[in-house]
This record gives sequence, C-alpha cells and structure tokens, in this order.
Amino acid sequence: MTIRIGIDKAARYRQFSDAINAERDRRIAAGFTFQGKRFDFDPDSVANITGAGATAGIAVAMGAVADDLRWVDRRVDFTWLAADNSHVPMDALTCFAFARAAMQHKQAHIFAARALKDMEPVPVDYTDDRYWPQPREAVGT
Repeated sequence: MTIRIGIDKAARYRQFSDAINAERDRRIAAGFTFQGKRFDFDPDSVANITGAGATAGIAVAMGAVADDLRWVDRRVDFTWLAADNSHVPMDALTCFAFARAAMQHKQAHIFAARALKDMEPVPVDYTDDRYWPQPREAVGT
C-alpha cells in the first residue's frame, strides 16, 4: 500500500511539473516591457537579443558612449523592433540593458516555476497570476 502511494505521488508531481514548465514557457514567450514598449521573446527573439546584448557589451567595453546610435554601423542608427513593429532607437548602453532585462524576465519565471514545484502540495491553481512575476517596466540604462 505504501509503495503505491509513493508511485501515485511521484506521478502526480511529474504531471504538475510538466504543466508548470509549460505555463512558465508560455509566460516567458509572452514577452516583456522595456522603456515603455513591449518586446517579443520567442526563440528567434531570444537568440537575436542575446547576440545584440553581447555585441553591445563589447561595444561598451571598447568605449561606446551614451546617445551614440551608430555604434554598430556608422551609416545608420541602431534600432530594435518592438512587438508593435515600431523602431526603438538604442545606443550600446541601452541595448546592453535591454538584453539584461530580457535575461531577468526569463530568470524570474524560471525561479517562480521552481518555487511552485517545491511547494507541498503543488497548488492546483498554479496558472494563477499570483504565483508568477507580474509584468513591470524593466530597468533601463
């Protein structure tokens, strides 16, 4: 009898764990807000933001200055497309902060999912917003 209870408990935990991971991933992919604009965070966006953030960090280390929008290409201002398809100008410092905000968005959801899975018992209403990071303005430069 005890063995069966342990098996049922493990199966239930696995079921909740998978469902919590799916909710976490859905919330992460929903995007984040930075400087008053909403930005996508699908897998392609994640890769692009990561690359831009790394490039921006190198540019800052090499002396890029605030308000210089031509830190990538001297012929054109650097902008990022927001979720509404508007162009958002970013100097290297801002782009680096943007990538950091994206990382913090993902990290907050990963930690929230872990906290849910560590609860005893795991709440059946794990999709309730009260368990998850609330959308907030990301810290700028």
